Amino acid sequence: MILDYPTTTQEEVEKVNEELDGRNALDIVKWGYETYGDDLVYACSLGAEGMVLLDLINRVKPGARVVFLDTDFHFKQTYDLLKKVREHFPDLSIESIKPELSVKEQSEQYGDKLWETAPDKCCALRKLEPLEKELSKHKAWMSGLRREQSPTRKNTQFVNIDNRFQSIKIAPLIHWTWDEVWEHIKENNLPYNILHDQNFPSIGCFHCTSAVLDGQDSRSGRWSGSGKTECGLHKE
Repeated sequence: MILDYPTTTQEEVEKVNEELDGRNALDIVKWGYETYGDDLVYACSLGAEGMVLLDLINRVKPGARVVFLDTDFHFKQTYDLLKKVREHFPDLSIESIKPELSVKEQSEQYGDKLWETAPDKCCALRKLEPLEKELSKHKAWMSGLRREQSPTRKNTQFVNIDNRFQSIKIAPLIHWTWDEVWEHIKENNLPYNILHDQNFPSIGCFHCTSAVLDGQDSRSGRWSGSGKTECGLHKE
């Protein structure tokens, strides 16, 4: 069954998830490309989960299209990793996509430090709008969401209706733990962001990302102290 949002019903999605119940992450990646082929794109943030998914995708579909959202505000370590990832997975088509506004243009139109004065607007300009433009070219997209990451992600299924982007969102890693992610990275000698070694489990723009304390969930270092927990990519 090919699910084609917005015509797809919740009942159809639930049926597909019942059929996929008990499958492992590699099976879900295979199902995604068997179902959607080139109409499936992976939006990779280069987090630890991203390294796992890149490895699984490379096994299933060399040449698959991967997009990285370059907000212009990433850590240097993230840009260094992007270079390493392209070298490690030469068969994958990894493309950087950027916002329409440059940093200077955004500052001129909305003022300096928009990430402080209106963080949701900053995320919309530098993440949501460019990804929306990209996803409009595809029927489905893949994400590295895991249920244990935060309370807002605990109900994520393998296959989801994405109302925000009018698409089908596939999340192969929903059942993985943080330890399992790192076991896979180390066993397969995959590159990763060295900030992970400095208590940064979730890494976004440098203005809005900080290290986490022991016992905090992996998303607590994002927009710390603002009450904001998501950029909006995964809000329905």
